[in-house]
Amino acid sequence: MSFRRTRSSRLEEKTRRRAHFTQTESSLSSVSSNQSHASRKEHKIGHFLSYLGSRNPLPASIAADDVVWLMDNVAVRGAGGGWEAEFVTAVFDHKPSAKVVDIVGDIASKVHLSKGSQEEKTIEQRIGPFVMEVLPGRQVKVNFNGSTPLKLGPGGRNGISTDVRKLPGAHAGSIVKSTADVPMGVMGVLAMRTVYAEPEGWAVISDIDDTIKITQTSDPVGILRSTFVSEPTPVPGMPELYSQISDLLTLSAPFFYLSASPYNLYPFLCNFRNAHYPHGQLVLRDASWMTVSGLLSNLTLGTEKYKVSRIRKIRSWLPRRKLICIGDSTQSDPEAYGAACRAFPGWIKLILIRKVADVAAVGIEEKNEPSRFEKAFEGVPRGVWHVFNDPAECWPVIQKTVADN
Repeated sequence: MSFRRTRSSRLEEKTRRRAHFTQTESSLSSVSSNQSHASRKEHKIGHFLSYLGSRNPLPASIAADDVVWLMDNVAVRGAGGGWEAEFVTAVFDHKPSAKVVDIVGDIASKVHLSKGSQEEKTIEQRIGPFVMEVLPGRQVKVNFNGSTPLKLGPGGRNGISTDVRKLPGAHAGSIVKSTADVPMGVMGVLAMRTVYAEPEGWAVISDIDDTIKITQTSDPVGILRSTFVSEPTPVPGMPELYSQISDLLTLSAPFFYLSASPYNLYPFLCNFRNAHYPHGQLVLRDASWMTVSGLLSNLTLGTEKYKVSRIRKIRSWLPRRKLICIGDSTQSDPEAYGAACRAFPGWIKLILIRKVADVAAVGIEEKNEPSRFEKAFEGVPRGVWHVFNDPAECWPVIQKTVADN
């Protein structure tokens, strides 16, 4: 697969240029990744060893004033037939940056709020994960299903750890809860759920922004408003469609919510998923951690390459599953799903692309041109991909695809 000056990258560049993304990003207050408070919590030797990531021989323990996040995941059959899963954790210092006031003011100004407005309190609450300092080199202890102890990490310089761990057996479709074994006072996302998925059956990969949640990813002000000010709103008709899909495919069919949003938004998106959609693993981006401007760039740059890489990982977990992929026209979902189809013939059985026409987004007309979809899905059987306006259009297509496969 080649990503040199793809059509999606040209559309990204054009959208960013027309909507003045670079100017908006450069005018936002930044957060240093080396703030003094967190640095005091890290001895020099610990600082040096944290560059080794998971190979760090002397990981630091979780302290009472840390913040820990455990991410939901999916258990699959490993090479030997036993169960295993990839666990992702993140650790922060609970004390926020001194620049919170500046950042809140920046965002309020960008979305045209009057100074001292009630919405500034909402911004301050939601900005938390962007202004807490990441803590590298931490090891997180977890009680899997209340009985199996796991040690995860230590994390790397971005505070994130990624570990594959062998797990005890369970029935397909089982959802097992795990909790963090941490000192009293630790805050964060201290519980997670693991879905057991057998090698065969169906699975769903879904985009989030402007596919199932209104985000306005073609407009920097729209992104800031929908992320930090507005109540997160599902795309009309999509919760009902996803409920129908879940019922049709059975609870054992895993959902993967694949987004270019950074991991800073994990709690925010997790709550949104829980309120409106079937349970599933959130697969988010760990680049540009700790900056609000990084949120804007993550959602608008290099999304095709990133999404294909994550789809490749999901396929390595479940190569014999039959996939339904759902996305929209605002980003590079058509190109990413088309590239994945060509790379893994026959694995993806159905692609559904929502043609976004209900927002005043810059350049959206070009993104909805039929020629764009024809090019994105070049070499993909015409019956595999469908572009829709109303989610109700998708249900008969899904039923037919499942019946035919």
